[in-house]
Amino acid sequence: MAFNVEHELHKRRLGRNVGLGIVLMAFVALVFGLTVVKVVNMGKVEAVPAAEITVPVAKP
Repeated sequence: MAFNVEHELHKRRLGRNVGLGIVLMAFVALVFGLTVVKVVNMGKVEAVPAAEITVPVAKP
């Protein structure tokens, strides 16, 4: 039993699938990197006391 030669359509489809997989992995890596940076920087944020927070009030 011999293997059939792969059709040209399958080669193109494989190329597109690999390209799409690379793009998706790059997007996941970008989102993961941004999440890590945000979480690491959260520890550096100083708490603002409630007395210093001002809410603008519209004057009648």
